Amino acid sequence: MQRFKNILNFYINSSLHVALAVVSLSLVGLLEFNLGIDLNLLFFVFFGSITGYNFVKYAGIAKLHHASLAQNLKLIQVFSFFCFLALLYFAFRQNIEILIAAAIFGVFTLLYAIPLWKNKQNLRNIGGVKIFIIALVWAGVTAILPLMNRISPGELGITFFQRFFFVIAITLPFEIRDLKFDSGSLHTIPQQIGIENTKKLGYVLVVIVFFLEFFKFHFSVINVIALSLTLLTSVYFIKTAQVNQGVYFSSFWVEGIPVLWFLLLLIAKILS
Repeated sequence: MQRFKNILNFYINSSLHVALAVVSLSLVGLLEFNLGIDLNLLFFVFFGSITGYNFVKYAGIAKLHHASLAQNLKLIQVFSFFCFLALLYFAFRQNIEILIAAAIFGVFTLLYAIPLWKNKQNLRNIGGVKIFIIALVWAGVTAILPLMNRISPGELGITFFQRFFFVIAITLPFEIRDLKFDSGSLHTIPQQIGIENTKKLGYVLVVIVFFLEFFKFHFSVINVIALSLTLLTSVYFIKTAQVNQGVYFSSFWVEGIPVLWFLLLLIAKILS
């Protein structure tokens, strides 16, 4: 049992789970619009997510003092290095438009972790900004990268904002969890409006995500059913989120909601 727990913790802490969620959300768009799967792009997104997330989470901890690192953190560093090499390999297999768009979102990721020019603050520490930067990068990577030049600009815009609001909604349980850790200067949504109002905001965002689906030109009942089940699951986790939540409540279950969306849509497509 302990070995399984150690494997699960590494899976989560090494950002494999979040990378799988990002790729799943990218695949949702491809399935929604019946587009072909570009494995090179998906691997680019996968290894880019691991590299970016681990840089944000561990760059400040490591500070290049490898000898003082805990063993599991050293393992994550080595793992992240090989993921970065894989990222470079798949980057060379992308067209220039993908690379430019990815670079823009990469800059936001870097500025999320490192201080801004002539300023000791990074984007994460600017009050009220954190959740919107996360949503912007996720929406860009999962909507713009796989779908640009493959669907109309109008549908791309709708999909981008649908992903943006969806990511904010499922990030709220993380914000509630982090209330006991976050500095008051961060001005997170639960800090500003309280836990109950944060949950109400989550419900509103879920409704917005649902109705945005009906503005897409490529409307499908199958897509609506998969989205509905995903949003109902999201509402459950938003409703039950607490400050003192289980270790895996947000980091595994909530983070895995995009994977659920992909699986539901895939099953629905296969059965239809």
